[in-house]
Amino acid sequence: MLRSLFGFGLLLGVQLAVPSIALSAGLSEIQERGYLIVAIKDNWQPLGFRDETGELVGFEIDIARRLAEALLGDPNAVEFQPVSNLDRVNQVVDGGVDVAIANITVTPQRQRIASFSLPYYHDGVGFLTQSPQIQALEDLRTGQVALLDNSSTVAHVRYILPGATLTPVATYQDALTLLTSQQVDAFAGDVTLLAGWVQQDDSYHLLPDIISIEPLAIVMPKGTQYRPLRREINQLVESWHDEGWLQERANHWGLP
Repeated sequence: MLRSLFGFGLLLGVQLAVPSIALSAGLSEIQERGYLIVAIKDNWQPLGFRDETGELVGFEIDIARRLAEALLGDPNAVEFQPVSNLDRVNQVVDGGVDVAIANITVTPQRQRIASFSLPYYHDGVGFLTQSPQIQALEDLRTGQVALLDNSSTVAHVRYILPGATLTPVATYQDALTLLTSQQVDAFAGDVTLLAGWVQQDDSYHLLPDIISIEPLAIVMPKGTQYRPLRREINQLVESWHDEGWLQERANHWGLP
């Protein structure tokens, strides 16, 4: 019956409705369009944030502009799309953006649905404190450490500091409240985030110890049609490493 109705619809010239699928642009489409659409963070100092004038700045913003310059000859030929953490990879998969440069770590789960460039930076779990008595990881062996509840940070800290008391928090603001009221000795989280907190309030300091390595990379769409884009971006990231530009930019933005 279904087959008969389908054939009847074709005979009448009826267009049957089918779901539309958004496709990401490949390298040639991006170059023909004349600008790059990039998912970024606008609230993650120093990776991507708005300065006092409202302009988007940061380490990952620099990378996006350098990428636009390499692909299109103009560092300003880029349209920024601020995204939430939940939408960072999905925006690429769904075709809402060309690439994402938004503090995204490479994981096996994400690699199943998207492609990743060579890493442009290695994030990791670090420790932030206001206490002048805490200068190294060993000073927290029996201390109280706040961290985001149900985050991957919990396992890292529990392994490295088995004698510490872990205090889960729901938000970063909760962590700051505990730190400033001295209810905990330190907060454990991504060093890219903690570096920004130090830049905004120099009463905090980062410990020199980083207890994990989590590569950050540019997210790109999967599929053979995107191979030229992936190849070009990987070559660019490799050259930026070789010439020292990525390290210089990381130093400029105060990343450890």
